[in-house]
Amino acid sequence: MLWRTSRREFSFERTLVMGILNVTPDSFSDGGRFGDTDSALRRAGQMIAEGADIIDIGGESTRPASARVSVAEEIRRVVPVVEAVTKRFETAVSIDTSKSEVARVAVEAGAEIINDVSGFRFDKEIARVAADSEAALVLMHLRGSFKTMHSEPPAADIFADVTGGWHESLLVAEQYGIERNRIALDLGIGFSKSPEQNLELLAKLGKLVREFETFPILAGTSRKSFIGRISRAEKPADRLAGSLASASVAVWNGARIVRVHDVAETVQAIRVVEAIKGQL
Repeated sequence: MLWRTSRREFSFERTLVMGILNVTPDSFSDGGRFGDTDSALRRAGQMIAEGADIIDIGGESTRPASARVSVAEEIRRVVPVVEAVTKRFETAVSIDTSKSEVARVAVEAGAEIINDVSGFRFDKEIARVAADSEAALVLMHLRGSFKTMHSEPPAADIFADVTGGWHESLLVAEQYGIERNRIALDLGIGFSKSPEQNLELLAKLGKLVREFETFPILAGTSRKSFIGRISRAEKPADRLAGSLASASVAVWNGARIVRVHDVAETVQAIRVVEAIKGQL
């Protein structure tokens, strides 16, 4: 399995760790902490030193009840950080956006992966940006609009829903001429799903891995509310142990990429998982 970006190839001898760098004032876990370029650059450097393979830079919160920001504001937030990180480090940079114009400008600034939480649902022109730039893609499953994606009623069959959503996204990619080896698929944990469905997707992830065997699957569980609900950890920052447990299960069951806030701890946990799994 290969995942090609505009600058490199990932061959998955080990699980990739995508470090989250939110340059927003209102993200659910770390909003406001890295809003200026200097602090964002320091945080990127810390995550890279801890073992991050990708730095995922986002300028619009997708937490429940968050409001959309303008294209201009999102560009103002992310582009200086993308430029600074790609200038300082060789590590791959991803732009976390569902707006094609933001994706285009970020790619021009140095991003080589576009992480679209909507899987082209909000803006199909992201596919054109990816095709023209040869950027890699992460296509996430969700239902509804930006406003309703956290309030949609649970699907009757979550596996059929995720499967159908991914196939829709892949069809758009095909229509724009995007090579399949540039695409990773994200489960969309916490988006348009009940807490029980989040758990079911992680527990039975192997079903999706087998059906989409040529695509790396990404699991993003870090500090999410279903972990807080199970562990009674109200504050996102207090959900490290649950985040590590869920990431470890995802890797055991076939996830090839994990998107996390706590890089050093996650790297250690999944290396142990991989070592144990290697003895099977």
